Amino acid sequence: MTDAKAPQSIWPDIPQPLMPYSPAVKAADWVFVSGQLASDFKTGIAPAAKATNANLEDELGLQSRFVMETLKPTLAAAGADIARDVVRIWQWFPYDTPTYEQFEQGDSWPGLSITPYLDVRNDYIFEPRPASTAVSIRALPVRKARIEVDMIAIADGGTSVGFAAPEGVPMPLAGYSPALRRGDWVFLAGEVPTDWVGDYGEARNMGMPSALAREARVNPHVWYGSSIEAQTDYTLAKLAKIAEAAGASLERAVKADVYIGHPSDYAGMDRVWKRWFPNNPPARCVIPYMGLGTRGSRIEIAFTLLANDSALTIERIETSDAPEPWSHEPQAVKVGNFLFLSQQMACDSRGALADGMVRHPEFPWYGLPGKNQMRYMLGNVAAICEAGGTQLENIVRRACFHDEGTWFADSIEEWAAHFPGVKPASTTMKIGGPLVVPGANALLDLIAYVPD
Repeated sequence: MTDAKAPQSIWPDIPQPLMPYSPAVKAADWVFVSGQLASDFKTGIAPAAKATNANLEDELGLQSRFVMETLKPTLAAAGADIARDVVRIWQWFPYDTPTYEQFEQGDSWPGLSITPYLDVRNDYIFEPRPASTAVSIRALPVRKARIEVDMIAIADGGTSVGFAAPEGVPMPLAGYSPALRRGDWVFLAGEVPTDWVGDYGEARNMGMPSALAREARVNPHVWYGSSIEAQTDYTLAKLAKIAEAAGASLERAVKADVYIGHPSDYAGMDRVWKRWFPNNPPARCVIPYMGLGTRGSRIEIAFTLLANDSALTIERIETSDAPEPWSHEPQAVKVGNFLFLSQQMACDSRGALADGMVRHPEFPWYGLPGKNQMRYMLGNVAAICEAGGTQLENIVRRACFHDEGTWFADSIEEWAAHFPGVKPASTTMKIGGPLVVPGANALLDLIAYVPD
């Protein structure tokens, strides 16, 4: 019997990608849209997205409009409306700051204005706008690309309900919904530890705006506490209040997206995470070297939640056929028709690179680390999928974060070999620095479809 909810590729009349992915994949009324760039995939940036007069046309604005004009028919081909059915959106902006030295010093501010993009976005996506993440990264796979956008929509014929920040929680400036509910699901936008108006000056020693510093109770002149722990705690407190206002709670968290500046902030973040989620943490991916949207912020967190009144259940997946997580998250979380996997890197349960994942220093011409690491990760993913009641071939969304991109070609070739049928929607970028696990050259963030 044919499964009507099973993943299907969406191939609209848009420039066809060079990489082995589907422009979108639809499964169980969810539409997972690949990262879209302003490219014709023939010459690079499409002519329509290039400024003929830089004094009269904004390059980011032109590329943003081209991207929206390709996302709109892609969603329509899947039975979704870009204006009203998008529930989660990611915006990736390549930029050459912060530098590695700035990240090491706790400075994750890129000094980037995305207003031209926001002006274009508002022409296509209407209120209540989707939960949003916008961060800067090092590079995208098309030269001179200024933006990549990927998204999740739900084409169930329903409507989304947006929620403003509740009393006592600062309202973001960029015109997105702090929380958006669609059916059983609540999506929380990426939150950073800021009041959106704070004076940076008096708290610069803490790397935080002043109002945030007062809330977080961090004193830079004592021997205990750290900015990353205070910022994580403050951000989770904000998110807990937003979730409550939207009819959910962090206890109903299914998946967390965490963006940090420097990998060394991971341990402090994880200590706080254990206090907030002592027993049943959500699936989680933590990405370093992210340029964040407010000066002084060192972390951004977004959540996918179940509403409190949802009859769906949350099941945490564990299997001994894949390494145990080395930090505080399960291997995956299963809810309804979807399996949300935690971060995948080519490492063991200690958080150390697995054997055979890099070239032997005495034999520098031998070995394909990109292939080897991807094969290792997908072996673990396959085991986790099986434990969650599905298969590797049912992966529907993939975000891949490469360190320097050196092994990208080998990595994507290995990836493609595992998906001869429906190829998952995909977003790929370079963060330009080492991942939390030294030697790992890629990190995977994955969602899989689970048959009834």
